[in-house]
Parts: sequence; structure tokens; C-alpha cells
Amino acid sequence: MSSRRKKIYEGKAKILFEGPEPGTLIQYFKDDTTAFNATKKAVLEGKGVLNNRISEYIMTRLNSIGVQNHFIRRLNLREQLIKEVEIIPLEVVCRNIAAGSMAERLGIPEGQALPRSIIEFYFKDDKLNDPLVTEEHITAFNWASTQDIDDMLAMTLRVNDFLTGLFSGVGITLVDFKVEFGRVWENDFSKVLLADEISPDSCRLWDSTNNNEKLDKDRFRRDLGGVIEGYTEVARRLGIMKEMPTVIQGGIPSGVH
Repeated sequence: MSSRRKKIYEGKAKILFEGPEPGTLIQYFKDDTTAFNATKKAVLEGKGVLNNRISEYIMTRLNSIGVQNHFIRRLNLREQLIKEVEIIPLEVVCRNIAAGSMAERLGIPEGQALPRSIIEFYFKDDKLNDPLVTEEHITAFNWASTQDIDDMLAMTLRVNDFLTGLFSGVGITLVDFKVEFGRVWENDFSKVLLADEISPDSCRLWDSTNNNEKLDKDRFRRDLGGVIEGYTEVARRLGIMKEMPTVIQGGIPSGVH
């Protein structure tokens, strides 16, 4: 369907096409997988299908508890209809357990629980490797207003509470996650909406019982293998596999069950 539509933007994992009506876009999930700012790349068959479905499930649940987001509906295996938003150029990361760049930056052992959930802002710019920024930078450079920041912080904490409970109920620990936000304008007023996606590409998800077996993109970053199997396991535990065609052959990697 989208091949006939005008491409608006192509990112590392998704393509945005013009939507069927004004104020909408079609978000297409690719199988391309990248890490370390796209210096490491692969195509993992079926990844886009899984992320589309997992993100649909999570965004729909979030909408139902009042966390407004850009998701309208899933169109097919790889595409969803979304509201067009003016993206705020920030990645908002919420961390519950030390891992990845925070563990390295602050010398905290990976896997150590943090004293409380910590939210960090990163400036979205691949050429600069998405640097960590403070609220002072954000308001000084007018990337977002103080009100936008308050809204993003409040929504991120709500998402964290919801996801922590959702995943913990299926034996998965939510280590951290990244979200993005966008503005929609109504008359002269803007409203902040959750945008982008929430999937194993954007969360660190560890099996709660099995020595923190990773079920997320770290399987790709760290050459652990079984990336698609890890993502499939997340979908299976969330109870959404039964509505999906089989996108992978074979079973779950050893230790992931």
C-alpha cells in the first residue's frame, strides 16, 4: 500500500509515509536493525512485524489509561496509522536498573537497582551520537518549554509504572526504556503526545527468573544471537502471538523460555 504513497521520512527502523487523511501518517516497521548509531547493521527477518504488533498492544493499553499517544490503529503486518505530530528533538530515557551507557558513564555495576527511577534527556542528533542534555539546555535552545518538559516527565513516569507492572506480570523486568514525544496543535495551543514506538528495540527487558536473560536489542548489540526469538518471546508472554502469523522458524534460544 505504502509504495504508492509519498515517503515523508526514513529512520533507522521505520519509514513514515503520507497518511490517507490530513493530520495522519503511516508508520512502516522495517526489519533493519542498527546499534551504536548505525555503525552496526543487520536485517532481521520478522523484526518489523513483531515491533509493529508489540507497539500496537502497548500504545493501545496506554491510550486506555489516559496516556495519550499518536497511535490510531494497525493497518497490516508492518504498518500502523498514526497522528502526525511535530517531533520534539529529544529522546527521553527512563532507567530503573543500571545498564548500558549509564552503567559505563557512572561506573555502576550493570544490573544494580537504582535508588529511584531516573529520567534522562538526550538530544536527537545522530551526527553527535545523541548527547545527554539537561533541562537547562532544553529550555535555553528552545527544544521544549518548561511545560512540555513537565508533561514529558509526568507521562514518562506513568508509562514506567504501567510497563513495569505489565512486564512484571509476565516474568520480565523492565530495566529501562526510551520514548519520544511530539506536539499536536489545536488552534494556538499545543499538546504533548507520546510518539515513535515502544518495543524491544526501545526497552531493555530481562527475564525475571533466568539470570537476567536479555529479551531485547542488547541481544543484537552484544552479539548474543537469538534476537528475533527474544522479541517473539516478549510477544508470546504478552499474549499477542496467537493473533500473529508465524514470523520465525525454530524455537526460543536456550535459556529464553
